[in-house]
Amino acid sequence: MNVDMVARVKRLPKPGETVGGAEFRRIPGGKGANQAVAAARLGADVRLIGRVGADAFALDAVEAEGVDVTAVTRDDGESGVALIFVDAQGENVIVVAPGANARLEPQPVTGAVLCQLEIPNETVLAAARDASFFCLNAAPARPIDIEPDLLVVNRYEYETVSRGKLVALTLGAEGAVLLRDGQEIARARPPQVDAVDGTAAGDAFTACLVVSHLEGREWEEALRRACAAGAIAASRFGAQPSLPTAKEVDEILAA
Repeated sequence: MNVDMVARVKRLPKPGETVGGAEFRRIPGGKGANQAVAAARLGADVRLIGRVGADAFALDAVEAEGVDVTAVTRDDGESGVALIFVDAQGENVIVVAPGANARLEPQPVTGAVLCQLEIPNETVLAAARDASFFCLNAAPARPIDIEPDLLVVNRYEYETVSRGKLVALTLGAEGAVLLRDGQEIARARPPQVDAVDGTAAGDAFTACLVVSHLEGREWEEALRRACAAGAIAASRFGAQPSLPTAKEVDEILAA
């Protein structure tokens, strides 16, 4: 759960370069919080387990979306912060200071669980232990000894984390493929949109893929819906403000 400090610039700076004329906004974010909000907007009942510091900005925004935050703990330290630069084409660079996220302690979790790697490995492993279905979005990628029911990664993350009973490999504007034992079993392309900010596109994709699966949809349809959700998020500015509803996903697929 992060506070996103976002600067919109015409182009991303080169190493050692200062670029002026930016537009700045403070937006609720963090991969766990983004995915919780995305799943809630898609119609799921969501309980978020996380940790924030003295600044409850990120927590308030998630609670306003109807997410159960009773399992979110607070301490007197710093909340997580993401420093994000977004250029005119929607490309971004992100640096995350984990803050309270790094202090999230392991605890048992049951039911369908969606997790990412902005929290400690031991906390992820504890969450997976008793889950009836466990999805890991391995971002930011680092080695972890786990084989989730569903692994979601992009090209670069796949080089670090590749173990999963099913692997959803995202390919940006090219869409995504679903792999079982290294063999492609489904492929989808996103609808055409004008990219504005790709910050939470992966979170929208991941949440929609999991929710669609839990709704009983076939994997091919779930993957198509996930690509549509990611495309919608990329067409809007900001993390949580960009996340689509189920109705919006239905509408763009029917267009």
